[in-house]
Amino acid sequence: MIDKRRPVFPHVIEMNVQAREMIGCNVYLVYDENEWILIDIGYEDTVDEIIELIRNLDFPLSQCQQLIATHADADHVQGLAKAKQILKTKASGHKLAAEPLKTADPVVTFSEIKAQNIHMEMPTVELDNLFEEGDTFQVGNQTLEVWHTPGHCFNQISLKMGNLLFSADNIYRDGCVGAIDAHHGSDIAAFIRSLQRIKESDVEWLLPSHGPIFRKSSDQLDKTIARLETYLHMADFGTCAIDWPLMDEWQRELAEGKLPQD
Repeated sequence: MIDKRRPVFPHVIEMNVQAREMIGCNVYLVYDENEWILIDIGYEDTVDEIIELIRNLDFPLSQCQQLIATHADADHVQGLAKAKQILKTKASGHKLAAEPLKTADPVVTFSEIKAQNIHMEMPTVELDNLFEEGDTFQVGNQTLEVWHTPGHCFNQISLKMGNLLFSADNIYRDGCVGAIDAHHGSDIAAFIRSLQRIKESDVEWLLPSHGPIFRKSSDQLDKTIARLETYLHMADFGTCAIDWPLMDEWQRELAEGKLPQD
């Protein structure tokens, strides 16, 4: 018996929504007629479940055009090598994601975070298609445009399809954003530019990599951008800040001989 497809928008199925339970990161199946792609795949141990769901939805496995990595984080791509082998298809992502995926870089892929006792296997995988800003591709008659949206990490892309944006880890429904970590290659100034681009675009719906899909809100984006702007000017090393005004102020106070009680 074929399960009923539950598209969140025409030509788009999200696998957690389809399964009615949380499988992992959001995995989007974009389709037109028999052609289809997956945007992210998630963890290796859920690949079989996701592919079985797709099979039960009557999508020919041989018609998977490509598996797309929005970025090189392990929670999005640990299962990429396995899915690529099973589906006998191509893997795609931004050109800056190619090297960390090819080498399974434990820091850039977030597969190794010793301070949080996170130690994940990260299978190496080769990207066959290397995207750059402005590239477009087809899924049947559907056109998707590649946006390079760095900030959370340097190799992140979003994909625009009409008024929809598969927005990766840029922003979530509660206004939070993807992790900011200097070792991971985060860039707060770039993050702000990516969010401003989303705000100023004609996109109406954001389809994030974690959590529920939501309608774009300029007010919410303004609040998130304003919060990130406060992180640009911090006193500690390794925070991705662009300057440290408190240290400049303290240097002046030291030169003046100012004491705490003055």
